[in-house]
Amino acid sequence: MLAYSSEGGAPHATMKKTCTTATLAIVRLFFLFPLFFFNGDSQLLELPCSAATDCGPGLYCGNCPSIGKDQPFCIRGQATIPSSIISGMPFNKYTWLVTHNAFSIVDAPLLTGAQRITFYNQEDSVTNQLRNGVRGLMLDMYDFENDIWLCHSFRGQCYNYTAFEPVINTLREVEAFLAQNPSEIITIIIEDYVHTPKGLTRVFTDAGLDKYMYPLAKMPKKGEDWPTINKMVQNNYRLLVFTSDSSKEAAEGIAYQWKYMVENESGDPGVVPGSCPNRKESKALNSRSASLFMMNYFPTIPVQSEACKEHSMPLADMVATCYKSAGNLMPNFLAVNFYMRSDGGGVFDVLDRMNGQRLCGCSTVSACQAGEPFGKCKAITVYNMTSTTTPGNSGSFSGSVQLTGDASRINNFPAIFALFLLPFFITFYTMLQ
Repeated sequence: MLAYSSEGGAPHATMKKTCTTATLAIVRLFFLFPLFFFNGDSQLLELPCSAATDCGPGLYCGNCPSIGKDQPFCIRGQATIPSSIISGMPFNKYTWLVTHNAFSIVDAPLLTGAQRITFYNQEDSVTNQLRNGVRGLMLDMYDFENDIWLCHSFRGQCYNYTAFEPVINTLREVEAFLAQNPSEIITIIIEDYVHTPKGLTRVFTDAGLDKYMYPLAKMPKKGEDWPTINKMVQNNYRLLVFTSDSSKEAAEGIAYQWKYMVENESGDPGVVPGSCPNRKESKALNSRSASLFMMNYFPTIPVQSEACKEHSMPLADMVATCYKSAGNLMPNFLAVNFYMRSDGGGVFDVLDRMNGQRLCGCSTVSACQAGEPFGKCKAITVYNMTSTTTPGNSGSFSGSVQLTGDASRINNFPAIFALFLLPFFITFYTMLQ
C-alpha cells in the first residue's frame, strides 16, 4: 500500500562487497555508511503508520512486500533540491532525479476510447513528480491522430491501445511549474518518433515553453562545464531539451542527446550487478567530450511491487559501479521507474549521497555547508525536509495505491503475456485492413 509526509535506511553492519580499488571503496563508503535520518518533527523514517498524517512532511505511508515488509511504514517521498543547499555551481556538477516514461502513469485516463494494453512506469502526475523534486522527464513522442502524442509503441508506431495523451498536455504542466517556480530548471529527454516537419517546435511553442529553452548554440559541445545554475536562472534558460533524432538539430534547433551526454544501457542490461556498459548510441562513459552523464536504472519490464526492492541496496551498488565505469564521474541524471517506491530512503537517499560527495565531499548533501571548504561537513542528527523541497510547492501523493489493486493489474502474468502477443495481433489486424 502507498498512502502520503525525510530519509534514512537500516544500518549495515558490513559492506556486501570487497572493492577492488581505493576510489571505489571511498565511493561505496558514502552509499553504505549507516545513517539515520529524522524529519523536522523528529519522527523516524520507517516508523509504523496507517495514514500519511502519521509520518509527517516529505514522507508517505507504504510497504515493501517484495523484501518481507508487509506492514505499512513511513517512506521518503521527496527529493532534496541540491542547489538549495549549494548554489552557484555549474549545472553539470549536480545530480538530478529523472522519471523514466514520466507520462506512463497508472490509472491515466483512456483518451482514445480503447482499453490500454501496455506497461506503466510511474504512479502520480507529472505536476506531482516535479513538486516532489523530479527535475528530468523522459518522454516518448509520436505522430498520432494528426497530432503529437505520448505513447508506448511497437515497431516505432503508436496505437490507440498504447497511447496516453497529446504531448501538449504534459508540456503545459511543465510550463505551469516553471512559471510558478522561477529558480527551477527542468530537463526533457525525448525518445523521438515525430516526423511531422517542425512538429516539436510547434508543440513546445504552443505550450509556452519556447521562452525557457536553452539555446542550442550556447550548449557546451566539447565537454566543457555548463553555466552555473544561477546564470541559467538569470538568463531564464531553465528548460533543457534533448532528442534521440540527430536530424532535429539542423531542422529544429533541438539538441541531439548523445552529442552532449553519455548514457549507460537502459532496461535489463543496465541493472546487471557489477556492470555498467554504455548504450550503443552513446560515447564511452569515460569520454570527456560530453559533459553530462545519464544513468538509467530500471528493468525492461516495470513491476511496481519490485521497485521498492530495486531502489534499496542494488541501486546504491549500481551507482558505485557506474561511477567507476565513467572514470570516477558521478552521473548528472538518475532515471528510474516508480520513483517513490523504496524500503525507506530509496532513490532520494542515494541522490543525497551522490550530491553530497560531489558538491562538498560529505556523506549526504544535507551535511554540506555553503561557503565552507570542500570536505568540511556538519554533523547530521536531525534531517529537516521542510526547507529542501521547492518552497511553497511540496508535493503530495494523491490517494493510496494498493500493490494488489487496479494499479498493479497490468503487471500480472496474463497482462504481460497479452502484451507480448501484441506484435502478432498487430500483424493480423493489418492484414485485415
